[in-house]
Amino acid sequence: MPSAPTSDSVPSAALGQPSGVPAVDLHEFLADLERLVQVESPSTDRGAVARSARVVADVVERRLGRRPEIVRVDGVDHVVLRGCDSQVLLLGHHDTVWPIGTLADLPFSVEDGVVRGPGCFDMLVGVVQVVHALALLRARHGDTVLDRVTVLVTGDEEIGSTTSRGLIETEASGCRAALVLEAAGPGGALKTQRKGVSLYELEVLGRAAHSGLEPERGVNATLGVAELVLALADLADPAVGTTVTPTLMASGTAANTVPARATVAVDVRARTVAEQERVDTAVRALSVGVAEAIVVVHGGINRPPLEAAASGDLFARAARLAADLGQPPLTSMAVGGASDGNFTAGAGVPTLDGLGAVGGGAHARDEHAEVAWITPRAELLAALVLDLVSDGS
Repeated sequence: MPSAPTSDSVPSAALGQPSGVPAVDLHEFLADLERLVQVESPSTDRGAVARSARVVADVVERRLGRRPEIVRVDGVDHVVLRGCDSQVLLLGHHDTVWPIGTLADLPFSVEDGVVRGPGCFDMLVGVVQVVHALALLRARHGDTVLDRVTVLVTGDEEIGSTTSRGLIETEASGCRAALVLEAAGPGGALKTQRKGVSLYELEVLGRAAHSGLEPERGVNATLGVAELVLALADLADPAVGTTVTPTLMASGTAANTVPARATVAVDVRARTVAEQERVDTAVRALSVGVAEAIVVVHGGINRPPLEAAASGDLFARAARLAADLGQPPLTSMAVGGASDGNFTAGAGVPTLDGLGAVGGGAHARDEHAEVAWITPRAELLAALVLDLVSDGS
């Protein structure tokens, strides 16, 4: 596992900046991070998300000298700073999974080189990293770079990006690249492949009857959903990484009644669009052997996969820049979880993910980020943005 790079390893002229121009101010970075963590922004609390969006906008304005727009879509607030000639989309989210009050038990802290606090790893470090990387470029090169990037920080990623997907795809349109500031993998690995996600609820409709007096008049939905669970499991293909997982199941209304309705939720993960479509077709063709029972399929493909082809060139570019900066060799990995980068890749925009915090404990009480990685990763992001907006490729 690569050790964390140090700021001492970054050549002062690596980005073409004149000698003496300041690098990332770690103290100010951590102060901005604390401001965001202290807000608390559970995705389902729209008031909290709105407050968080305002704090994000304040931090952006303070560091970059430009006030971003807060875009409200179906009651959810997203923060957008658009360049007039945008070529790169920097993508993150400010919502978290943690309920209001979590700070009382898990307060923000920086001790022994580790940042702790709800949402720090997933993914508020990444949000602050965007701002400070752009501030770095602004200090070194003026406002020109800001004119060529768009920053989008969404407010509902943790619950499926239902209101922000259209905004993400619109802002990505025409961009040369999308850089996603979700947390890195172990050892700082960038995420060059993400599985696509499909979400379903299968509903079996039968007919109720008294289970003692006349069960023969009933149509048992529980028997039907049991058949579906087994059929769904058979749709998985471990050889190509496709998982089909029945999850939540519910059936019936009373212990002495033939159940008239049963449901099962299904989580599907696949590495390719072709696999997503294969499973989708198969799910919609499922039936049960219970006479008169009806199967209704709700849901479908939620996020397309981030395939290796979408990230390969960007990863190679980032690896070259990391070497130029004197940082340890970059590594990459494929993961089963999805992000908003799935949407940009699905829209045909080259996408590189996992550029944010290095640490661990996403969605868990031991959530944390390693301080030693913050400055080097901000430098790498700045170098990557500058490289993309400067070479015209």
